[in-house]
Amino acid sequence: MSFRLAADLVLLLHLAFILFAVLGAAFATWRRWVPLVHVPVAAWAFFVELTGRSCPLTQLENSLRIKAGQAGYTESFIEHYLLEIIYPAGLTREIQLVLAGMVIAINAAIYGWLLVRRGIFREKDN
Repeated sequence: MSFRLAADLVLLLHLAFILFAVLGAAFATWRRWVPLVHVPVAAWAFFVELTGRSCPLTQLENSLRIKAGQAGYTESFIEHYLLEIIYPAGLTREIQLVLAGMVIAINAAIYGWLLVRRGIFREKDN
């Protein structure tokens, strides 16, 4: 497998990770074990955004692109449509903090709805 193809696969994995971090709680309606995987993923996404760190997937992708001899992007389909979603232009510290808050708010709302739906907060009959 070429380094460029590996970098493209890492980019797709990165997008899937981001989508799962933001919307993964919705999968808990489908399978009860999903929160066991999703909560750590969402916590990591929150931590990365809150602290302004670089995700290891970003570092891996860049390393693979360098090994592929790429100094810049030659715009494959994946790069053209996904890079701007994962690495938006003008990403500031303030935007990162808003994104971190969105990860928490969206998932808290979904998990709250799910707990109510499953009757966790209902009074027990005596």
